Amino acid sequence: MLYIFGGLPGTGKSTLASALASELRAPYLRVDVVEQAMRVAGGKVDGPEGYIVCYEIARQNLILGLDVIADTVNPIHYTRQAWRNVAESLGIPFVEIEVVCSDECTHKHRITTRTTDIPGFTLPTWSEVKNRHYEAWDRDHIVIDTAHQTVTESWMSLREQLGLKKLAT
Repeated sequence: MLYIFGGLPGTGKSTLASALASELRAPYLRVDVVEQAMRVAGGKVDGPEGYIVCYEIARQNLILGLDVIADTVNPIHYTRQAWRNVAESLGIPFVEIEVVCSDECTHKHRITTRTTDIPGFTLPTWSEVKNRHYEAWDRDHIVIDTAHQTVTESWMSLREQLGLKKLAT
């Protein structure tokens, strides 16, 4: 299964995607990590380069029979279709998950107070997030609104919508 996450920075997307990867013991492809590694190696990242690397790593892991978690902003129809193409080309099921934060004050607070966990990575400013080109989704998909939920509540909502078995208590 290919789990395709999307959503603006600061919505909680990476938190949920990494939690899912941990629970499923699945490869976790975070485009921010890939793009920062490319920069460190002296590469220029000003287009789809990081996404293309992630598509191919996902493809290889899916061929091996592994679930894959893709964590990208996934802001436009083209990138969303490209992720679907990876799964469809292999006859592998996929699920699309958009993580949003519907409360602008909460979202802004998250953006302006967070720190990066990627060495050398520069986080986007609130202005950059607010003005980023982000197309509305045009297909059925899971939506997790993290605005008025704890991380645990958002995680449990995602698990429920994915139909994952209840955690052992």
